[in-house]
Amino acid sequence: MKIHEYQGKQLLADAGVRVPRGVVCKSADEVAAAYDTLGGSIAVVKSQIHAGGRGKGRFKEFPEQPGVVLVKSAAEARENAERMLGQTLVTIQTGDEGKQVNTLFVEEGLQIARELYLGIVVDREAGGPVLMMSSEGGMEIEEVAANTPEKIFREPFDADYGLMPYQVRNLCFKLGFNSAQMKQAGKFLPQVCKFFADNDCSMAEVNPLVVTADDELVVLDAKIAFDDNALFRHKPLLELRDLSEEDAAEVRAGAAGLSYVNLDGNIGCLVNGAGLAMSTMDLIKLHGGEPANFLDVGGGANVDQVTEAFKIILSDSNVKAVLVNIFGGIMKCDTIVEALLTSYEKVGFTIPLVVRLEGTNVDKAREMLAASGRDIVSATDLTDAAKKVVGTLSA
Repeated sequence: MKIHEYQGKQLLADAGVRVPRGVVCKSADEVAAAYDTLGGSIAVVKSQIHAGGRGKGRFKEFPEQPGVVLVKSAAEARENAERMLGQTLVTIQTGDEGKQVNTLFVEEGLQIARELYLGIVVDREAGGPVLMMSSEGGMEIEEVAANTPEKIFREPFDADYGLMPYQVRNLCFKLGFNSAQMKQAGKFLPQVCKFFADNDCSMAEVNPLVVTADDELVVLDAKIAFDDNALFRHKPLLELRDLSEEDAAEVRAGAAGLSYVNLDGNIGCLVNGAGLAMSTMDLIKLHGGEPANFLDVGGGANVDQVTEAFKIILSDSNVKAVLVNIFGGIMKCDTIVEALLTSYEKVGFTIPLVVRLEGTNVDKAREMLAASGRDIVSATDLTDAAKKVVGTLSA
C-alpha cells in the first residue's frame, strides 16, 4: 500500500525524524494562506500523487506547469495552485495518461547545502532490510545504479536490533560527512530504519535527503509503501489509503479476495496460483500475444469469486479473448468446471474463451466442458492453450 508524501512525512515526524514544516491544501485559497502561515520568503508547492518524478512532470492542461514549484509570494502560490489542482500531471512513472492532482502540499523553503539519496528495501539475498545511501541525491537511483554504481553504499541491518553505530559511521565516512553531520546521522539514520521495521514497510525512499546550511539532516521528499500482508498489524495505516490513486479494477479484485494486476495487453488471464499465472503470461508472450492482466484466484476459489474474476477481466475493453488455466489440486477440476460454467452463464461471454485444465478429476472435468454446449475451446496443455488463445485473435 502506497501513501502520499505528506502522509509519509507526518509518520516520520511522529517517529522523531526531522521533516520540514508543511500544510496540506485542497484549494488555491488554502495554498495562499499556507504560504503566509509558513512565514518564510520562499515555499514549495507540491502535487500529491502516488508517483515519482513530479518535479520534472508537466500538466496536460498546462504544459509549462511543473508538478513541484518554488514560489516567493502568496499570490504566486495561488496562481500555480490554480493550474495544478484538478489537472492531470504526467510524470515518467504515471505514463501518458497521467494522474489527477486533488491535493497540494505547501512546504517551507530550506537553505540546502547538499542533496543525498536514502532508500530502504527488503533484500531477499541479504535476508532482511537494507539501507542504501548515495551522494547523488535528487537523481533517479536507477540512473545512478546504471552509470555510477560505486556511488551507492549499502548497509544490511537486523529488523529487531536496527542499524548499528558502526554502520552509521561507515556510511558517514563514505559520504564525507563532517563531525556535526555525523552526530546528526547517529540519531537520524537509526530512527528511519526503526520506522521501516516497526511499520512493516516494503519500501521507504527519501530523495533527496538534504543537509542544511546548519548541518541538519532533513527529509525533503518521502515515498513510503507498506507490506499489504502485514497491514492487519497496523490498522491505523489503512486510514491513509487513497483509493482514487489506485486502479479501480485492482481495488475491486482485492475486495473479492483476488490477486489482480492490470496490464496493457488484450488476452485476459484467469489462473489459480501466482507461479502458474506468471508462466501463463510468459507462454502467451512467447507465442506472440500480450496478457491483459495477472489474475490469481487462489486454490479455493468459489463460484462467486470466479464470476467476479470474469467480470473484472471483461470490464477491460482491451480484452479480446480470455485464457483460463487451472491446476486442480486443492480444488478438484470438476468442481472448478462447475463454477466456471455457472459464472459463464452469469457473465455472458461474447469473446473467445480458452480453458486448460490439469489435476484431480481432469477427465471428468473435460467431459463436462464438452457436454456443456458452450462456445469454449478446450486445450490439452499450457503451450496448446497459449497457441489457441493467441490464434483466436488472428482468426
